[in-house]
Amino acid sequence: MISVDDALAQIFDLVHPMPIETVALRLAAGRVLAQSVAARRDQPPFRASAMDGYAVQATEAHPGATFEVIGEAAAGRGYGAPVRPGTCVRIFTGAPVPHGADRVVIQEDVIRDGDRITLRETLDPATYVRPAGGDFAAGSDVSGPRYLRPNDVALLAAMNISQVPVARRPIVALIATGDELVMPGEDPGPDQIIASNTFGLAAMIEAAGGKAHILPIARDNAASLTTIFAMANDADLIVTIGGASVGDHDLVAQVAETLGMQRAFYKIAMRPGKPLMAGRLLGIPMIGLPGNPVSSMVCGHIFVLPMLRAMLGLGQSRAPRKTAKLAQNIPTNGPREHYMRARLTDAGIAPFDRQDSALLSILAGADALLIRPAGDKARQIGDEVAYVPI
Repeated sequence: MISVDDALAQIFDLVHPMPIETVALRLAAGRVLAQSVAARRDQPPFRASAMDGYAVQATEAHPGATFEVIGEAAAGRGYGAPVRPGTCVRIFTGAPVPHGADRVVIQEDVIRDGDRITLRETLDPATYVRPAGGDFAAGSDVSGPRYLRPNDVALLAAMNISQVPVARRPIVALIATGDELVMPGEDPGPDQIIASNTFGLAAMIEAAGGKAHILPIARDNAASLTTIFAMANDADLIVTIGGASVGDHDLVAQVAETLGMQRAFYKIAMRPGKPLMAGRLLGIPMIGLPGNPVSSMVCGHIFVLPMLRAMLGLGQSRAPRKTAKLAQNIPTNGPREHYMRARLTDAGIAPFDRQDSALLSILAGADALLIRPAGDKARQIGDEVAYVPI
């Protein structure tokens, strides 16, 4: 058995970043910006009013001062003439500040009588003028690679960027294996269960920027596995679920090797998820996950997602880790690194009492995987421990 870190290092050797494609800004949310892009204009492109009020020359703005209103400036429709001493322009939020004016007196500080205004005694000292380029200047970068959030998309739109260079979404072929499996919605026989892992992994992959293709269930015979593997020949990554152990019906490794699979490793010193393999099949990176539902999903977080991020050009790094204080005592860990399903509470992180790798209801109630190093000593309430958010 190899360690989790050693397995990750070998997994990263199997993959490479996806090519770059250009998509419309409307389709860019959730994609990975592949390279930096530069703003095509200043924002704001002119000095803009931050409030509704009156644009004046700042040196004249003092309590009791009076001005003649000579025009109006609104968003999208500026006032073309300059503001001279003793005059002002009615102005609204977002409108260009006229030439000659360098202060906006908010309307609450003004008494208006016809075409004249008088500034009140309680005059707000702020100027309420946003400088040209105060948000960003033409040529300012949005750096890549990075996931594009809604906030980033809004920024790119303001920069007048309509086409965005992104990493192509990796196509991940998901292959569940086993005679015991049927698809959700079907009527299972008395000895069958639902193929749940495939759908959880597909959701995980697509939330991280991949494109999941769920292939038909491969039955426990070489002919079925060979047929389904052939259907994955256009994938960027093949993920099998189940059949990676050493039982008489665990045929994934055997069939893959007959098809020329170059295996990188088999078995990892972790729980859940010990029977895991990786390699290259038909020139395509492949990872074989265990069939137990929780084992499969945990290995998705620890191995598949880092693999996917590397393919999206986001670098080679393990699943992000944080630390928290223990909310309860936990005993000494065994010889394998343990990823305990846990909850984050006000008192700290609390692992569930039941850690069976078949309990999806426990996983659904978890928001963290508490990491116990191999041979870790017993831990007490208040001890700092590492965890992976899920």
